[in-house]
Amino acid sequence: MKNTALTEKHIALGAKMVPFAGYNMPVTYEGINAEHATVRNGVGVFDVSHMGEFILKGENALDLIQRVTSNDASKLYDGKVQYSCLPNQDGGIVDDLLVYKIDDKTYMLVVNASNIEKDWNWIQKFNTEGVEMHNISDQTSLLAIQGPKAADALQSLTDVNLASMEYYTFVKGTFAGIENVVISATGYTGAGGFEIYFENQYADQIWDAIFEAGAPYNIQPIGLGARDTLRLEMGFCLYGNDIDDTTSPIEAGLGWITKFSKTFTNSEALLAQKEAGIQKKLVGFEMIDRGIPRHDYQIADAEGNIIGKVTSGTQAPSLQKAIGMGYIAKDFTKEGTEVFILIRNTPIKAKVVKFPFYK
Repeated sequence: MKNTALTEKHIALGAKMVPFAGYNMPVTYEGINAEHATVRNGVGVFDVSHMGEFILKGENALDLIQRVTSNDASKLYDGKVQYSCLPNQDGGIVDDLLVYKIDDKTYMLVVNASNIEKDWNWIQKFNTEGVEMHNISDQTSLLAIQGPKAADALQSLTDVNLASMEYYTFVKGTFAGIENVVISATGYTGAGGFEIYFENQYADQIWDAIFEAGAPYNIQPIGLGARDTLRLEMGFCLYGNDIDDTTSPIEAGLGWITKFSKTFTNSEALLAQKEAGIQKKLVGFEMIDRGIPRHDYQIADAEGNIIGKVTSGTQAPSLQKAIGMGYIAKDFTKEGTEVFILIRNTPIKAKVVKFPFYK
C-alpha cells in the first residue's frame, strides 16, 4: 500500500487510517460529523495526494484532449479549469477528471486515484500524434483547503489575491515560500476553497505553514469520511459509486459536460442516446421514513417492482436527514415522486428531490 508524503503527519495527529485506492489514507480524526461541520462553517484541510496528475505537452495536446474527453476543451483559456469525463467505447465512463490549461501547448489532467494506470493507458492509446505525456502523480502532493474561511486562512501565505480568484481558475505562484505552486479555486465539497499542488519534498513545510497561518481560524485536518458526506450533500458524483464503466454520462446527469459540437470517443452513440431518450437517470432522494440508504440497495415502486439501485447514501450531517443518489427508471424520476428503498428487504419510503441536497 502506498503512503502520501504526509502519512506520518496523519498518524501523529491520531487519524484513523484506512486503505483507499491503494493508499494508506486518513478517514477521520475527531469524527465525521465534527469534521463535516468544520468545512461547512469554517476551514479544513484534506490530504488528497492520492489523486493522479498527468502533463500533456505539444502542438497536438489540445487535439488529443478533445478526442478523449467529453467536454469542449477548446473553450479553455490559460489559467482555466474544466470538469470533464473520459467516455469509453461502450457507452460508459473510463473516469471523470479536471482539465487545467497552462498554456496553448501544456495541459494538466487530474484523475481519480483508483484509475491512474487505467486512464494513462486509455489516453496513451489515442496518442497517435506524438503528444508528450508525463505521469507526475507519484511526485505531486495535493491539499484541498475547503470552507468559507479558506481564503482568509491562507492569504498570508501568498501574494496571489485568493478572494478575487474565480471558481474553476488557477494560478502558479509562490505559496508558503515555495515557488511554482499551483493554486486552484476548485474543490469537491461545495463549501468553497482551494486546491494546492506542489512537489512532495515541500509537503511537510507547506502543511505546517497552512496550520500555522490557519490557527486563528481554527483550521482542522479532515479525513475522507467527511469528504464523502460533503460531496454527497452537493450531489457530486463519486467514480466507482455513482459513475463507472457501465454508466452513461447522459444517464448520470452529465449532459452539461458532454458537448456534441465536436467528435470524441463514442460521441455518435451518446448523441443517439440523448436524442432517443434515456431509460434510467441518476437522481437524488431523501428518506421520508427512518433508515439510511447504502450503495447497491434496491429501489422499488409502491407495488414492490424493482425500479432502480442506490449508488450512494448517508445520514447528511448538515441536513439531519438521510439522503441518497441512485439510478431510477425514467417514469419515477420526477421531483416529489415517492419511491421505496429496500433496507434489509423492508421497503422504506423516500421521495425524489433535486440536486443539490444542501443549498
